[in-house]
Amino acid sequence: MRPFPVKSTLFALVVIMLGHAGPAAAQDRETPYWASIRVERVNMRVGPSESYNIDWVYRRPHLPLKVLRLKEGWRFVEDVDGDRGWVIARFLSPERTAIVIGKGVAPMRADPEADGKLMWNAEPGVVGKLGKCEDRWCLLDVAGRKGWIPQSRLWGAGEP
Repeated sequence: MRPFPVKSTLFALVVIMLGHAGPAAAQDRETPYWASIRVERVNMRVGPSESYNIDWVYRRPHLPLKVLRLKEGWRFVEDVDGDRGWVIARFLSPERTAIVIGKGVAPMRADPEADGKLMWNAEPGVVGKLGKCEDRWCLLDVAGRKGWIPQSRLWGAGEP
């Protein structure tokens, strides 16, 4: 009978534990920070537990949220309308997104400048993946349609 391979088993266990520590540690960031919804439906609760009442239900994947506080597996967040509550951390993604705000359409331009070629127009409420920002303009990708929008027309861009 061969002896139990303690060293290799212990090594494998450490590797597995480190592999699972990464995603959890990535969610334990200094607040505030931006996150986005990763799933089709998220309940916002009045407290950090499933025993608390649901205050709001989000049905907008990729919607940006500002994370204000952390508590175990929960995040206290604020949305574009200023509503605040608790959501389960695993339903959030670190992927940066933004939502178009303000009145009227926001022109999406080919270059980060007011006289850049108009590519698209985005209605308020449109959500897209946030690219780089420079000189108060941000690159937004809305379902493959990319363009530069003034940062002032985006909630989810800039410092949280």
